[in-house]
Amino acid sequence: MTTPATALPADAITERLQTLPAWSADATSIRRVVDAATFLGGIRLVQRVADAAEAMDHHPDIDIRWRQVTFVLSTHTAGGVTDLDFALAAAIDDLIDQGPDEP
Repeated sequence: MTTPATALPADAITERLQTLPAWSADATSIRRVVDAATFLGGIRLVQRVADAAEAMDHHPDIDIRWRQVTFVLSTHTAGGVTDLDFALAAAIDDLIDQGPDEP
């Protein structure tokens, strides 16, 4: 049996965000906005993030607006941001750093 995730306090979120400078926080989530070079590049990034999220069994909210992709992370069962969200944020950053997945 897995231990339920616990929401982090605001000061811990602020501290952890120092290692993820492209991310910001609100009261219950962290988010990153990415401007892809092309619409299809953004879609391919979303597919790679979806694969990583599925492997982690932790899924982001994703908003696609032409070439702009917004990832929002929150652990709904914990009512806020948890270690799971920071782990997925780091994985998303790694995928973005790998560059576009253009044909």
